[in-house]
Amino acid sequence: MSQLDNNKVLELLRKVKDPATGHDLIKAKRIEDFNVRGNTVGFTLRTESWDGKTRQEVNFECQGAIRSEYPEAEVHIHMVTQRDGQTGSKVLPQVKHVIAVASGKGGVGKSTVSVNLAFGLKKLGVKVGILDADLYGPSVPIMLGMEGMRPKMEKVYGKPKILPLDADGIPVISIGFIVEPEQAVVLRGPRLSGVLKQFVNDCIWPDLDFLIVDLPPGTGDIQLTLVQTLAVTGVIMVTTPQKLAVADAVKAMNMFLMPNINVPVLGIVENMSWFSPAELPDNKYLIFGSGGGKDLSKLANSTLLGQVPLIMDLRESADSGKSVYDLQHESVVKVFDKIAENTLRQVA
Repeated sequence: MSQLDNNKVLELLRKVKDPATGHDLIKAKRIEDFNVRGNTVGFTLRTESWDGKTRQEVNFECQGAIRSEYPEAEVHIHMVTQRDGQTGSKVLPQVKHVIAVASGKGGVGKSTVSVNLAFGLKKLGVKVGILDADLYGPSVPIMLGMEGMRPKMEKVYGKPKILPLDADGIPVISIGFIVEPEQAVVLRGPRLSGVLKQFVNDCIWPDLDFLIVDLPPGTGDIQLTLVQTLAVTGVIMVTTPQKLAVADAVKAMNMFLMPNINVPVLGIVENMSWFSPAELPDNKYLIFGSGGGKDLSKLANSTLLGQVPLIMDLRESADSGKSVYDLQHESVVKVFDKIAENTLRQVA
């Protein structure tokens, strides 16, 4: 028998998929205490969230993968459900940061910010994905020009997993890819939570620096499910300058700041800050008032990430299913470049 090689054995284990994420066991950080001594391979396999049948299947897969190259090897696998002091494996270990984009009320441009922030981060060389968690009003498929598209499924140990769709290099999932465009989504709290958890646990997300989660407005089941399911790095609050919008945004923001939730506010994006007509680009008409974003950032003890003007370019990009970066709307691109840069700075 040829001598066991550490690197070769690890490469063989990369052929075995983690049933929770769909990635290989190494990438999913399921293997610990790995060692090779003589003819023996030993390691600890973290099996949080797996049932008995799945543990047995993965065990056989690991044994088979190693013995396909080293048929006489002795393989000792110690399975643990959790370490002392640990509450379980991290959900989405391949995602470094989860950024929620939230608002107090609808119609303030939260999805516009989510989509263009993602493309702004991508422009900076960041690997980013979008999870459209606005289950009642999923607008991300329209904004990306992906209406009618359907995600593919892949079976991992007999269980179906969802493959996110690709939007110019950005993986994205939305209930809008599953239901018909005109179909009303009528779901109560537990079902809403179940759909969001499926988008988290049953989606094969690639390695990402950021996962942008476009939340519905307000403080409901989806927001609570998100913070209970994922370790959220921070939230970006979207508002308009109007006092009414700020008043609603304060309520939504305070939910994230509650001691039992404790998600930091990365910053505020003020949308519809002013109107500039195309023929008078230097003129600023304060249709919705002024100062709302600054006021909210002070209340959050955070920063104003950027102000987005109310201009035709932004509306055209959303309706055409393209980001402002695709259509090269320079004035708006500069705005979202700044928001993306400030977001990276706040996370750092």
